[in-house]
Amino acid sequence: MFDFTDRDLKEPHDIRIIGAPFDGTVSFRPGARFGPAAIRDASDGVETYSPFLDIDLEGVHYSDIGDLELPMGDVGAVLSIIREAVEECLADDVTPFLLGGEHLVSLPAIEAVFEKYPDLVVVQLDAHADQRDDYLGVKLSHACVMRRVSELIGDGNVRQLGIRSGTQREYELMRGFGTLSTFRDDDLDELVEWIGERPVYLTVDLDVFDPACFPGTGTPEPGGIDWWTFQRFIKVMQGCDIVGLDAVELAPQLDSSGCSSVLAAKVVREMLLILKG
Repeated sequence: MFDFTDRDLKEPHDIRIIGAPFDGTVSFRPGARFGPAAIRDASDGVETYSPFLDIDLEGVHYSDIGDLELPMGDVGAVLSIIREAVEECLADDVTPFLLGGEHLVSLPAIEAVFEKYPDLVVVQLDAHADQRDDYLGVKLSHACVMRRVSELIGDGNVRQLGIRSGTQREYELMRGFGTLSTFRDDDLDELVEWIGERPVYLTVDLDVFDPACFPGTGTPEPGGIDWWTFQRFIKVMQGCDIVGLDAVELAPQLDSSGCSSVLAAKVVREMLLILKG
């Protein structure tokens, strides 16, 4: 079994896990603030070995700083705290791995990583486009996070997989800039070719999974992927230069079975494993 809690930050490590328990801008059902703790709890029942990748987590050097203390009523302060934690990772020459929390927590992490890697590209797995200019007049919302990211790094430096919900304007933007892709084998090959040797930030909104296997999320969308599709994706990403990553939008209390938390923990395990080496 793998467990974050026994990983001492003082020990040498290549990857630093940071909990960002924030869901202050969610647009439907809250609860993602409990995601990091639920992933940690579920991880205790997940094997360290991935038969698909044929790698064991015991050989990966990672540490966990636990959850950041975030003031729920102040979005600006929350984003600043997250960014500072990621900047500390980068200053220590370790890869930041954020556990959300809602998807807005990705923004300050990407900002910090982009400052260090100006040729950064972002690969997003998600059910939702998150390309709104604002949500009910608010520009810092989980519904707008990829619009803010695109403005930062350039629309041509983003690829989005699994999207099945968005406004007409969002789809016009994504089609116009060619950001949309799929999990078909040819498209995955093209994705890796597009990335090339550039540094990658990988953001996985867990609602990319179908609600049939992942109901524990605030904004579920029918038509999502299954575990096997995710594993095919993660396999092709294995050789890419991933310099930052996150897994967000688990709302564990919305799935009384606990299966969503287990799936989220396995996603985190696979993401850790592709960083090995």
